[in-house]
Amino acid sequence: MTVAELISGWSPSLLGVDGDILEVVRAPHPVLATEGATVDPLDPAMLKLAADLVATMRVSPGCVGLAAPQVGVAAQMFALDVTSHPKARICHGVFVLCNAEVVEATRQEKGREGCMSVPDFTGDVKRATRLTVTGTLPGTTDSVSITTDAFEARALQHEIDHCNGKLFLDQVAGAHAIYPRKVYK
Repeated sequence: MTVAELISGWSPSLLGVDGDILEVVRAPHPVLATEGATVDPLDPAMLKLAADLVATMRVSPGCVGLAAPQVGVAAQMFALDVTSHPKARICHGVFVLCNAEVVEATRQEKGREGCMSVPDFTGDVKRATRLTVTGTLPGTTDSVSITTDAFEARALQHEIDHCNGKLFLDQVAGAHAIYPRKVYK
């Protein structure tokens, strides 16, 4: 089975539990600076967390990813869905990954990032534009390897950073690369 088939065949409904909408913690909450523990993707508590991440991400305007530390849980898990983002070239749909690791990253490029845990600022961050990540889909023992580029690659790196206790602010080149978030009316 290909990666695309594994991910496209996965959906939050396979978790067997409904997700609750959780509060998103904001910097400087200490969990955001804590490296997450690896998780058992078959643990019922982790299945519930996966469903909660998807539910919370879906009700948050403009949100394309949400990591466990952002809801107060120091764990190696995040949800991602860049489906409707205009900068996405490759899109694997909605998925949750446990214990994700970057195995290959190439072509660094600067881009603007924002974060629900840092709601008042955006910043310029250099990220790989082509990326391969491995991880496990919750509710399975299926290890997947995702190769992507452009915006989805940036979003994956952003969420993996959260799982490792880092914010985008930790990745900017300096204070000159941080900007007040624009509010559109």
